[in-house]
Amino acid sequence: MSEKNRKVYSPSEKAQIALEALKGNMTLNEITKKYGVHATQALRWKNQLKNGILEFFSTAQKKRDEEKENLIEDLYRKIGQLEVERDWLKKKSEWFSH
Repeated sequence: MSEKNRKVYSPSEKAQIALEALKGNMTLNEITKKYGVHATQALRWKNQLKNGILEFFSTAQKKRDEEKENLIEDLYRKIGQLEVERDWLKKKSEWFSH
């Protein structure tokens, strides 16, 4: 029984192959010949890239939304603190003015 030597692709090679497949400038057959990768694997990497991009953008949007919410909470907290300080100063100034 003979062992097959499997080519191991680096992450950058996988990304390049996936991008080629995603762009659609080359046919799947051309990609397999150019990079020596099986068509199924090239399609799998293409789908992983598409899913990763979608996840990246949805995660980025969630992060921006969370940052906005945190900022709003901090600003409301600061407004509340300033209102309390203002009321306290107002009360003290009335006390000293009599």
